[in-house]
This record gives sequence, structure tokens and C-alpha cells, in this order.
Amino acid sequence: MDFEKLLAQYDYEHPESAVALAPASPRDSARLLVLRPDGSESDDTFRNLLKYLPPKSVLVMNETKVIPARLEVSKPTGGKVRLLFVREAGARKFYALADRPIDEGSLLAVVPRLQFEVVRREGTEWLMNVRGSSSPLSIFKKFGRTPIPPYLKATPLREKILREKYQTVFAKHEGSVAAPTASLHFTPRLLKKIRAAGHSIVNVTLHVGLGTFAPLTPQHLAEGKLHEERFEIPAATAKAVAAAKRQGRPVIAVGTTACRAVESAANAKGLLAKRAGKTRLFVTPGYRFKIVDGLITNFHVPKSSLLMLVSAFVGRGRLLDAYRRAIARGFRMFSFGDAMLILPKTGKK
Repeated sequence: MDFEKLLAQYDYEHPESAVALAPASPRDSARLLVLRPDGSESDDTFRNLLKYLPPKSVLVMNETKVIPARLEVSKPTGGKVRLLFVREAGARKFYALADRPIDEGSLLAVVPRLQFEVVRREGTEWLMNVRGSSSPLSIFKKFGRTPIPPYLKATPLREKILREKYQTVFAKHEGSVAAPTASLHFTPRLLKKIRAAGHSIVNVTLHVGLGTFAPLTPQHLAEGKLHEERFEIPAATAKAVAAAKRQGRPVIAVGTTACRAVESAANAKGLLAKRAGKTRLFVTPGYRFKIVDGLITNFHVPKSSLLMLVSAFVGRGRLLDAYRRAIARGFRMFSFGDAMLILPKTGKK
């Protein structure tokens, strides 16, 4: 199918006022749209998630932690360059994107006496070396700013609050340039109640990369692959998920990132093992899920790979119809918006 025609199938209209510029407070006061396998829906609040989870569900959550990956530095000429941290490349080396031309061998000043040496360009990324003993992550954490999607540019949240709100309450492993937003709705109290009700919570890590902000391209469609992201499946998670599959317990991914992590790590027989690696998995309708039975997710931007992944659970037509109804009922969209629970076939009616 023609690329533009394909994208058009995943387009929908929404008013600008539907885009949430700040999260619900408290976190679990966000709204929740529940989609059941029989085609029915419920409109509720996220704190009531337990009403809908199938008995003894296993929730898979992404423990990645967002880093303040945007940093403005000074060129030797005095001009400013905005860097976006990509990943570390050693004790004091890292890769970054730059918003304007820079020269190999030049020094970029963070503050006086703290500089980055531009080593070389590799594709669209620049390899840089920290002049000094500090690690790249420690510098970005001290001087950087939280990266946010373009549609959140008008957020009223200041950096100190943004660092707290654009982060899950269980974030642990630093490395993402975007939050696993479906997990933003959980509070410590809700997590405790979920465990007390007999459900299990297991963790994975998938560091959300720059591609999450980028539009789909014809190359993605031609290759059937997305941008590369790093993930890790701990042994305890693999063991718990394997046991759940044997016992017929539903596995529900909290977010598209958790879903991609476990589906990427599963073998052809649907078995999950401890693993660390990279994924370019592109899930579209027709994909047969090996591990995940249900999904908790936010409302995603039009024409996105995330929208396609969610469509693989319930079908494109039903999903877009649900989006239209949700928008008409005042649901809030995107990263700081409301949530959706897609129940597995074993879910409650």
C-alpha cells in the first residue's frame, strides 16, 4: 500500500484543547476508558483500575527513567548550540544530536571550565568527550532540561516540577528521552492495592529513544522496522511471565514500551527468558502477540507507530471510533492525557 494512504488510515481529528499540557493531579485521577473484547466500553477513573483487571493479572511495567537530555552549550565563537543526549559511549564519552552545525575538534562550553570536545560525526549523531572527570549523565542531570514532545511546548510546568511529573513513581534505570506515559497514572498507593488484590507486578526496562518523537517514514514501512531502542528483561520477570503463561494468567503490558520489550525478547515458541538487547520491532495490525494479552495505554498522536501497535489489539476501526467518542466526551490526549485499558479475552465482561 502507498505510504501516504497507509498513514491516512491512522489519522483522526482532535481539537487543540484536547491535548493535555499538564498531568492529572493526583496521578490516578486521570480518566480511564475500558475496552472489552465483547465490544462494550466503560468510562471511569484510573484509580478504579482494579474493578476491571482480570483475576491474578500480571502487569508488566517499564522501569526506565527519563534524563534531562536537552542542554544548551556555547561554541568557541560565542554562538549557542542545543544538544540532545542520545546515549553514553564510555566513561566520559557520549552521543548527542546538535541543532546546528558544529566542527570536529572544537570545544563546546557547558559552563566555564567544563567543556565537551567534539570528536566526530557518525550519521546524524555526534560523538563527544567530556573534558574533565564528570560523567556525561551527571552533567546533563545537573545542567540539562527535561525533553518533552513538541505538543507540550506550551506546558505551564517549570523544570523542577516537570522533572517530577514527567517521570513514573517507580522509575529506576536512567536512559530515556521520553517517559513511558501509560505508567504516569500509577501512585504508590494504587500499586500497593494492586498487589494486595492478588495481581503481580513485574518490571522490564526499555529506554525510549529519539524515534518516539519522529514521524514514520517510507523506510519504516518498507523494512517493517522502527528506530532502535535498548531493552532488558530481568530473570525474575522472565520467570514470572513464563509461569503466568503456563497457568493461564493474563499478561497486561503497561504501555507500548513494556509491550515492545517483552514481545521483542520472546522466541518463536512464545517463551520469555532473561535478555538484554536492542529492538526495532514494528507492531501493526495482523501481528500475533506471543506474550501480551492486554494493554494499558494513553491516547496517541495521529499517524504514529504507537497508534498502529494499539490497533493490533482491537482493530483500527474500533480504536479510531473509541478515540472519536473519547474526544467528544472530553478525554485528554497524549503524554499527559488520560488512559485506556484494553482487556484480554479472558477479561471481565
